[in-house]
Amino acid sequence: MKAMILAAGRGERMRPLTDHTPKPLLKVNHKPLIFWCIEKLVSAGIHDIVVNVSHLAQSLYEALGQGKPWGANIQYSNETTALETAGGIAWALPLLDENPFLVINADVYTDYPFKQLIQEAQGLHANRLAHLVLVDNPAHHRQGDFGLQDTHVNFSSSTLTFSGVGAYHPLLFSSVARGEKQRLATLLKQPILQDLISGEHYQGLWSDVGTPQRLAELETLLSSMAKAPSHTP
Repeated sequence: MKAMILAAGRGERMRPLTDHTPKPLLKVNHKPLIFWCIEKLVSAGIHDIVVNVSHLAQSLYEALGQGKPWGANIQYSNETTALETAGGIAWALPLLDENPFLVINADVYTDYPFKQLIQEAQGLHANRLAHLVLVDNPAHHRQGDFGLQDTHVNFSSSTLTFSGVGAYHPLLFSSVARGEKQRLATLLKQPILQDLISGEHYQGLWSDVGTPQRLAELETLLSSMAKAPSHTP
């Protein structure tokens, strides 16, 4: 199975940090955000990874190479202009083959168990086009995105937020023309109404590192966790 890391965004809310450094290369706990993503995917058994790039793409090429330090095989999907989430995935489909795949935002830090998402991806088909990992609404997104009834994502409430982690069947992107700008939230609306999207509520560690403040908060959290005494006998 393959995975895609979304790394093409400009990171406007992170400026001035992202004026000269792409957001995925900003460090937390002495390691670039995208390194954490790659490590977690490889540890789950996913070695074939597609990374989409646009803003300061050369810096990502130089930092990641072909993925050898992680035992990964990294391919790049180059976007002359950033195509948003769904547009970027649609552009990269030739690199992702015809099977379901995982996608994670490069600016997400989580301890979510990706082996579990692999299992969900393997169960996707024409009548179940995606599986979304949802989290409690964070302080910066109190309005939320979706509701969840059993494993069915819906719009009956907005008690949960999309984490930026999901599994997708290529058929979901069949209506997106290559090179078209399209947001994933827009693309998902109709399939959700048709009950074609499943999901789960994850309550473990998750952070959307979208601003310098959130980056600093995550750094503080990870530092405190590292200093916490172990209770293992």
